[in-house]
Amino acid sequence: MASAQSQTPEAMIRENVSGFMARLDGRESYYANNIDELKAIVDETLDEVADFRYIGASVMGSYFQNATPEQRTRFANVFRQTLIDTYARGLVTYDYEDLRVLDNQRGQRYEDQASVDMQVIGTNGQVYPVSYSLRLSNGEWKVVNVIVNGINLGLTFRNQFDQAMRQQNRDYDAVIRNWAPEVGIDELERGGNA
Repeated sequence: MASAQSQTPEAMIRENVSGFMARLDGRESYYANNIDELKAIVDETLDEVADFRYIGASVMGSYFQNATPEQRTRFANVFRQTLIDTYARGLVTYDYEDLRVLDNQRGQRYEDQASVDMQVIGTNGQVYPVSYSLRLSNGEWKVVNVIVNGINLGLTFRNQFDQAMRQQNRDYDAVIRNWAPEVGIDELERGGNA
């Protein structure tokens, strides 16, 4: 596999999505009954493209600076696992026909930042836009945020982290221990402008 630094962000996402879909093709019902195997594939697939430490720091927002290094690492790991669980659950419960990386991508505004647009096509023909935000880190493009049907997941999770910190009287350990972000398939289908 070519290294990410020699690939455009679009090529990297396209290759990752194609490889992932090839592993699932025709085996959806199998994975619905073997969710742990699907989670392992999702974990491996996301590990290739996502910067979980950066995403975790972004979700923690202003609370990141006062967290201990151990809390930061623990949250990044917990966040990663909840994202994998949510993604795997969505794959077996949502009826989709195809995932397509668009051929016509927007131009990059900055050398170290990019967006890659794709679409999720439902079995009912409904098209849901997805946009990956990437940043160049150590010569590799990594996903740092996703916008699904107008819903900015990074911002949604940051708001949920902030709310949890307020409810738990800024107890980092309690928030990390109980982290369970809420973004339902129905909410994503309605979209950010509903």
